Amino acid sequence: MSILAYDLGASSGRALLGRLDDRKMTVEELHRFPNDPVQVGGRLHWDILRLFHEIKQGLLKAKRDGISPKSIAIDSWAVDFGLIGKNGELLGNPYHYRDHHTDGAMERLFSVIPKDEVFKRTGIQFLPFNTIYQLFALREAGSPPLQSAERFLMIPDLLRYFLTGEMHNEFTNATTTQLYNPLAGRWDTELLVRLGIPESLFGAVVEPGTAVGTLRSTVRDELGVGEIPVFAVAEHDTGSAVAAVPALERTFAYLSCGTWSLMGTEVDRPVINDLALDLNFTNEGGVGGTYRLLKNIMGLWILQESKREWERAGISYTFPELIKMAERAPSFSAFIDPDDNMFLHPGDMTSRIRQYCLQTGQQPPGEPGAVVRCILESLALKYRYVLGLTERVSGQSFNGLHMVGGGINNTLLCQWSANAIGKPVWAGPVEGSAIGNLAVQWLAQGEFSDIWEARRVIRDSFPVSVFEPRQREQWEYAYGRFLKVTGLIA
Repeated sequence: MSILAYDLGASSGRALLGRLDDRKMTVEELHRFPNDPVQVGGRLHWDILRLFHEIKQGLLKAKRDGISPKSIAIDSWAVDFGLIGKNGELLGNPYHYRDHHTDGAMERLFSVIPKDEVFKRTGIQFLPFNTIYQLFALREAGSPPLQSAERFLMIPDLLRYFLTGEMHNEFTNATTTQLYNPLAGRWDTELLVRLGIPESLFGAVVEPGTAVGTLRSTVRDELGVGEIPVFAVAEHDTGSAVAAVPALERTFAYLSCGTWSLMGTEVDRPVINDLALDLNFTNEGGVGGTYRLLKNIMGLWILQESKREWERAGISYTFPELIKMAERAPSFSAFIDPDDNMFLHPGDMTSRIRQYCLQTGQQPPGEPGAVVRCILESLALKYRYVLGLTERVSGQSFNGLHMVGGGINNTLLCQWSANAIGKPVWAGPVEGSAIGNLAVQWLAQGEFSDIWEARRVIRDSFPVSVFEPRQREQWEYAYGRFLKVTGLIA
């Protein structure tokens, strides 16, 4: 039985065909495509119609291979959205979460609703690009699309709407907006009213594994395909990645590693207390009514932007070349806090790394290998810091760390992460989000009894590499320096 998963990341998208035969899951990439944001008139947008075109190309490639998928589902990054007008059409290209239109919006919103109240109502960490601040900034600016909108759809919701003509809001992505109340199990209407955001924009929230339509006739006629069912899965890609964590124990820590690094654990109910607020943890929806207690870390974005900067200067390196150069560079020469706001926006990343080092009394890295080493060592050390916080907030202890996602192709980062945390790292599967997407589709179709059975099949179907910690004394000393340099301790 073949099914199709679309996994859209912040830099690229994939269409992957999944097969389940005799308790063995296999994945085949049918189509891969770039997901480049577009700068227009000082604003940064997602090219949403291009993404929809690429989704259709995935269906066409399946058709050319003689494959008719039994179902389709989409997962993507969180927080961003489209607005639908009364005629059912999209009102403008969605903003990219790194656009500057939300600058200062979070602080201004707190003058309307106090920060601690926002957290107690939503359980979501404070990031300047969260959906709540995007909508608040649009309302402040008198946005014509917001004034004319009839419905709010997050990115997978929107692409599903293009495919099926049906509008649904999915649970895991809805929880990331900082507008959903997990204790009440619904959109927080009081928050919406106090912020002047029409509550009529928000539809009923569906759980992962819900059937949400079939391909609409216009898509079927254009592509020459049948009436394929479409499912809502864990449509926040981290939710799908966590669903694919091949954990054997019920208490586990994970790191979904890619453009962003997201570290946390799975809990049965949201953890909304003063400690979680103080440490800026988040409670995002998961599969089967669970929650992902986690924290965002800036991730490989900093490396990706540095690589783009070198390419603009006419210096082209592959990622494997950069990793080899980093391995040869001197160790522990300089550190950054990957989550400093200066690393949030695109452009001039290596200049900002130099600026950060100078401001913190360090010698900035010079050649690209040293820059990459600084980024990767800092990430690994930040992982240790956040893993410790996760144990505090959850009240659990972890024997190691499960790493999933494309970032685990960087085996140097996996090894340095094990060195930093002083515990084993279990790396795999690489296509975590897509595999979780597939698993929830099969779960909805009765192929698995629950997510734990799916995880056992994933464990048996895909390789997991084990990285044992090394150089404990050196990394322990480096961690102390990292904490002082970054100001994470006084």
